[in-house]
Amino acid sequence: MLLVTGGAGFIGSNVVAALNDAGRADIAVCDHLGTDGKWRNLAKRQIAVFVGPAELLQWLEGRKLDAIIHLGAISETTAIDGDLVMQTNFILPTRLLDWCTATGTPFIYASSAATYGDASHGFDDDWSVPTLKALRPLNLYGWSKNLFDLLVSERVARHEKMPPHWAGLKFFNVFGPNEYHKGTMINVLAKRFADVKAGRPVQLYKSYREGIADGDQRRDFIYVDDVVRVVQWLLATPSASGIFNVGTGTARSFRELILAGYAALGTKPNIEYVEMPDNMRAGYQYFTQARMERLLAAGYNGGFTSLEDAVRQYVTGFLDKPDPYR
Repeated sequence: MLLVTGGAGFIGSNVVAALNDAGRADIAVCDHLGTDGKWRNLAKRQIAVFVGPAELLQWLEGRKLDAIIHLGAISETTAIDGDLVMQTNFILPTRLLDWCTATGTPFIYASSAATYGDASHGFDDDWSVPTLKALRPLNLYGWSKNLFDLLVSERVARHEKMPPHWAGLKFFNVFGPNEYHKGTMINVLAKRFADVKAGRPVQLYKSYREGIADGDQRRDFIYVDDVVRVVQWLLATPSASGIFNVGTGTARSFRELILAGYAALGTKPNIEYVEMPDNMRAGYQYFTQARMERLLAAGYNGGFTSLEDAVRQYVTGFLDKPDPYR
């Protein structure tokens, strides 16, 4: 049996779908379903167990699992409840790491590109203790993720016992089916798809940095299918332990993302650029791009979907369907 925490969420439900497609139904999912329709992410899936987060540690007692894929987290970059974030993003994964260490269970967990903060140290997934200590995340979420990465790194540096196979994944800007419950954290393509289809103007932010055009702020957008392939590869590759970036290695602009949406529908682009709120301007990030050398050096060769192909798959296969769920 495999345990997927956050298994009803965006990335988690896509992992569950891939496991089902590979013939596995012996999956335990741990998550909060809430009232925002997140259950629909699992409506087409088969699982063996559903356990609430409050019961997880008790449920694990005496269990034997093939692996834990820990994707559950408070992932809103606007989160302000420090106690809740620490309980969810640091204390719980520490206990899961301890359990996996004691039982010899592989452990794969979600970190985040938010750990890089303002990118003054770049986007190199060097997970040595000094490098992680030098990072300055810009929000509570990123800080909590970096804190756990640092705990892992320090244990490895002290040669403490660890799970036989472990990996932390620094996800960049993941988008794709089943992200619809994410509210303000949803990718802008899904957020504005109704406007794209109806021909209404899609609003993007103006630029306030010399040399960067309006809408040319760039992110490392990665399709969720590519993320899932990395997780599947790690499950099958026990020699690959470490903390790895998970992006494409190529930054693309918000304008290119939306234009790809119009192209997928065959409709005329209609983009307008609006003022960015004053409280966002000082800390706004204009560029993210994952360095992918370490994951590739570890042996990953699954490739990454181009932005245009990913958007076309997302639009034609999900967003433009009556039922957009996987």
